[in-house]
Amino acid sequence: MNINQDSFLILFSYIEAHSSSTLSSDDKKFIRELFVYKKIEKKQFFLKQGEICKYCGFIIKGAMKQYSVDDSGKENVINLYLENWWVADRESLLGSKPSIYTIEAYEDTEMLMISKEDINEMTKVPALNELTKRLDMNHGIAMQNRINNAISLSAAERYHNLFKTHPAFLQRFPQHLIASYLGITKETLSRIRKQK
Repeated sequence: MNINQDSFLILFSYIEAHSSSTLSSDDKKFIRELFVYKKIEKKQFFLKQGEICKYCGFIIKGAMKQYSVDDSGKENVINLYLENWWVADRESLLGSKPSIYTIEAYEDTEMLMISKEDINEMTKVPALNELTKRLDMNHGIAMQNRINNAISLSAAERYHNLFKTHPAFLQRFPQHLIASYLGITKETLSRIRKQK
């Protein structure tokens, strides 16, 4: 079996695990027509600041980071992504606006990508339609929780919360990216980890 076929099997399993519908052979054929396989090497870009996001990607293998750069040139990590995560700048993708973010491969990454135009076609597949609604809802909840955590939890509480919810982040990403994602300094993160 080739890489491309393996990638689609991973996507099909993900879709069926996150919806109450199963995929028919016609559904699978249609999905294969909508998505394209792409390999992005470490430090290459899925999206650069100032570009309009034209694709949404589903990570098969690898890791990515989404960040903005402030006036002093410092990277502020907004999102971290691993296998079975969807990657895009939603505001840029849906609003056709230049992105204020960069999305970069932290590891060599393999993904299946779908264009903005084809995202609308996904609703023809019941399982994908259900999945899209669930992802939208989960995204809204996750963003709300992230904002709440940033304004109401201490640095240590934010770290312990990340340890509980996304332990794989702590194994796959270096300390400086984790610190930026949590909105704390590397030194603060180092102290918290020593107290653990």
